[in-house]
Amino acid sequence: MRNVPSWETVKLDYAAKGVQFFYIYKPLAHPELDNYVSPFTLAERLMHVAEAERRLGSSVTWLADTMSNDYHEAVGRTPNSEFVLDQAGMVIARRIWSSPEDLREDLAGLLGPVEPPTSVDDLDLPEQDAISTVAKGIVPRVEMPAGALPLEIEPLASEIPFYAKLRAEGTQGLFEDGTGTLYLGFHLDPLYQVHWNNDVDPVSYKIRAPEGVVVTPAEGTAIDPEEAADADPREFLVDVAGGQGQVLDVNVRYFACDDALTFCIPVQQDYKVHLERDWNHDWSIRTDAEGQWKLAIPGAPTDDS
Repeated sequence: MRNVPSWETVKLDYAAKGVQFFYIYKPLAHPELDNYVSPFTLAERLMHVAEAERRLGSSVTWLADTMSNDYHEAVGRTPNSEFVLDQAGMVIARRIWSSPEDLREDLAGLLGPVEPPTSVDDLDLPEQDAISTVAKGIVPRVEMPAGALPLEIEPLASEIPFYAKLRAEGTQGLFEDGTGTLYLGFHLDPLYQVHWNNDVDPVSYKIRAPEGVVVTPAEGTAIDPEEAADADPREFLVDVAGGQGQVLDVNVRYFACDDALTFCIPVQQDYKVHLERDWNHDWSIRTDAEGQWKLAIPGAPTDDS
């Protein structure tokens, strides 16, 4: 997002030369960053796209990856990659980390420089503030266990939107021998503009584990703040033993109100938490046996430039 103004200058200069520019929405590598929470549906991804367009004011066209993350997989699960394709769809330039300055050099080499180039000072992007919600900073955050990595989660069908979305992370032991610490965090999605109703029963969870898997505690209740409403995450740490490759059933109950107070409802939702690493919401870059960045797009350069 910090690159948007510089990217906009490149777009303005080279769109006139026939270059098309696109931002592509992929899985979030950093949930919670800048008021975004990982979406569960394509409709929610498109809500994020609309919010990004509103906030950033850029004229670049947005696309959204599929919920099976086909594009993300094809480009090696990179968090902020950048590609230049020719008219035949062949990759002629690429980088793991987007750089508007390098992109301008790529295009200057292909199509010639633009003089004078548009500068960020020439722009008047109507950047907007993030959607505000009720107070935060009411409930203390838990201290995340060292080395925790995202786990695969499966939200089960619900007639009510997932106003609060589960984020699950686990320590290395969960991947190695099935014993370690599990983080369960229920994060309100700011785009729904809802808050916790603290005048009723607090957020609670229950975990049902397969035979032979021990979860402690298997159920829990969040603290009950004195404030009538807040939007802080509700977080829990759970010990798991014997869970390698297993699936936990997680049920959460909470009471949600929209900030405009047009509704206030009890919610019960279910998840399957797979005790396996979620590579789609991870910083790791897929590499081959030689440690080179691996790319699945046909026609991609074979060197590591």
